[in-house]
Amino acid sequence: MTYGKDRVYKKLEVIGVSQSGIEGAIQAALSKASSSLEKLSWFEVGEIHGHIGEDGKVTEYQVVLRVAFELK
Repeated sequence: MTYGKDRVYKKLEVIGVSQSGIEGAIQAALSKASSSLEKLSWFEVGEIHGHIGEDGKVTEYQVVLRVAFELK
């Protein structure tokens, strides 16, 4: 990609889920998005959620991301 030239992006929302933490949830979402979309450029975290187990500990992290990719 050459910066400085005109370009257009589309942004969509995906949700990553992981038991290993917020970074794991982000990476899960980006890995899946990159297998379906070309020219991913950036992401932003919109929301962070989680699931609490019966023992009061976090059992799952859920991260809502907006992912941008360049349109052809």
